[in-house]
Amino acid sequence: MSDNVLTADDLALINEPHLGFVATVMSDGSPQITPVWVDSDGENLRFNTARGRVKTNNLERDPKVAVLVMDENDGYRWIGIRGTVELTDEGADEQIDALAKKYMGVDTYPFRNPAEQRVTVTVHAEHRTTPPR
Repeated sequence: MSDNVLTADDLALINEPHLGFVATVMSDGSPQITPVWVDSDGENLRFNTARGRVKTNNLERDPKVAVLVMDENDGYRWIGIRGTVELTDEGADEQIDALAKKYMGVDTYPFRNPAEQRVTVTVHAEHRTTPPR
């Protein structure tokens, strides 16, 4: 698929303060789903997590992911994305602070645990689904 699977409308939805729901695959093949804060780098959906969590472990083992972002004020405005991920520690602390600003209106992520290593997960979309309009 092309490098620009996500449309401008998709990115606009992602950049609004709507939760994303990330589905990963457990080692036994069963699904696992987690709500996350999302943003974009202008081309790809991103979310933030910490090393050692279930979704991070799943994605390090199997980089396939599905993400659903839905406008909670309009259940017919959503995007489903399937793709593969890239994980990086670089800039992850700054990203979680930016997400805290977006979702909570605070400058610094208030639930920071000094023992955690934050990680940015970039989803390289290979397929997108949206509701018919």
